[in-house]
Amino acid sequence: MSPTFPTYTGSGVVILDVGANPDAKAEHLVDYAIMGSLYAEHVRGVKRPRVALLNIGTEAGKGNALTKEAYPLLEQAPVHFVGNVEAREAMSGDVDVIVTEGFAGNILLKGVEGSSSMLMKMMKEQFTSDFVSKLAALVLKPKLKRLKQTLDYREHGGAGLFGISAPVIKAHGSSDALAIMSALKQAKIMVDHDVVAKIKQAKATN
Repeated sequence: MSPTFPTYTGSGVVILDVGANPDAKAEHLVDYAIMGSLYAEHVRGVKRPRVALLNIGTEAGKGNALTKEAYPLLEQAPVHFVGNVEAREAMSGDVDVIVTEGFAGNILLKGVEGSSSMLMKMMKEQFTSDFVSKLAALVLKPKLKRLKQTLDYREHGGAGLFGISAPVIKAHGSSDALAIMSALKQAKIMVDHDVVAKIKQAKATN
């Protein structure tokens, strides 16, 4: 699964996998890099997507056995691999695609969702705590609304399921009308750009 996370720059970052395969091998991460790069290019409109490997440090020798094995393979893959990225930089906008196995990816996903939800709740609590705060909230309302939209998963569609023979978007379990509409738009772009065929072609030649 490959949702798009919001980033500081507003460009978004595709992260895969976030739960479908918690026991991925190094060659699977290479496949994720290729599929994620094609998706970022053809669906999100990113020219020469920057692909990074989620890790506990930016140095090439960092990580566990899986990431150490995957790193040199990603250097040889037909993608624009830019090295490791730490979780704290995942939403910086410095990379366009992040690859990882499903266990770490799902933890990252849930951590980001939880942090975003907590941030919005804390801000709401502070801005409604007294009369002066409510006045400040009224002045900042347009900016706060844009911030909420940036952090709202509903604005980014669902998670693309790659490696299958048809475009599939998995929507969040709590999706409302806006989230479903975003997911449908995402699926339409995949169909219009024939992303599945491009992934098959890339897989066959790699």
